[in-house]
Amino acid sequence: MNDKFTPNQYTARLLEAGVPEVMHDWLSSNGVGALVEKMGIKFLELGARRSVATMPVEGNTQVAGILHGGAHVVLAETLGSFSAGIHAGVNGQALGIEIGATHHRSATSGLVTGTCTAIHLGRTLATHEIVMTDESGRRLSTARITNMIRQKGSDVPVSAG
Repeated sequence: MNDKFTPNQYTARLLEAGVPEVMHDWLSSNGVGALVEKMGIKFLELGARRSVATMPVEGNTQVAGILHGGAHVVLAETLGSFSAGIHAGVNGQALGIEIGATHHRSATSGLVTGTCTAIHLGRTLATHEIVMTDESGRRLSTARITNMIRQKGSDVPVSAG
């Protein structure tokens, strides 16, 4: 927990990733994660119902020079998991239990934008749809992720209260 005097060791990284300062205490022990940093993901909006982030195509391509399908899934899981974590709250934890993606078209350059929208925000499950688009707004892929919501340090789902 941040004591308001000692800088969070991840402050610079969180700011670089676009994470709002209000969420820095929540992410103080792990930051945004090494993979998010390696993929170049930058958050534009973070919330339980809607989150938006960008990711560069450059550096995330497969052998044919197009954005790797797994990169789409990394962006989708990042957005869906962050949104579910926000929904779970400070006493809860979101754990991904299922993800799937359909790829519609390829991208060879520029930024990809992922827009995550809640489908279901329940007491024990959160499901989000994530749509990845190119800079022209064309849909590149659609993913869906379901996270189990539980109390931190427990395998018991968070109770309503």
